[in-house]
This record gives sequence, C-alpha cells and structure tokens, in this order.
Amino acid sequence: MATIKQTLDELMTLDGAMCAAVVDSASGMMLGSIGTGVDLEVAAAGNTEVVRAKMKTMRSLGLNDVIEDILITLGKQYHILRPSARKEGVFIYYVLDKQRANLAMARRKTADVDKEMNF
Repeated sequence: MATIKQTLDELMTLDGAMCAAVVDSASGMMLGSIGTGVDLEVAAAGNTEVVRAKMKTMRSLGLNDVIEDILITLGKQYHILRPSARKEGVFIYYVLDKQRANLAMARRKTADVDKEMNF
C-alpha cells in the first residue's frame, strides 16, 4: 500500500510526466502534489468542478456506472482525472507532455497507482 507521496513519486516515473496531485473532490483542496508546469492549486479546484459535473450528469441520465478516468487533451498536454476506486471523494490529477508521453501507459499508470493508494 502506498502513501500519497509514494503515489505521486510513482506517477512521475513515466516519460512525459510534468506534475500530479491527489485531490479531495469535496473541497477541491490538494492532499499532495508534485512537479511543475501547471498551477496545481488552481487546477485542482477547477478540475474538481469537472469531476462533479460529470457525476451530476451521470446521475441525471440514470447511469449506474463509475468514471474510470476523464481525459482532457490540449495542444501540448494530456490531463487525466481519475476518481479513486479505493478512496471515495478523492481523485488523481495527472499532467503529461503530449509530445513525450504515451497516453495508454499514462492511463494504465493512474489505474495502477490508484490500486496501491492507501492513506
């Protein structure tokens, strides 16, 4: 089982990783962060709204399902939001350089660290 710091350190091992955070989706506050390239405090708060909006939409549609991840593709970056399957009310926010990162490996990495996250 991994701490928040160990989780974040593991995310940064992937080629193209720029920064990452573990975020409380109730408050929008970061529980931990690592890396540079994005103002993670602003991003954590803003992406909390993205996660909440998707969950609200799923409820409105009567979808009895869970979000595995949300991918936002920018011109130069990938942003992955992954609500934790292990810790309710928490999500992983992961930013990668689009030119250097392998998207499939990044999605796999977020799933793997989520399985090990324990705090």
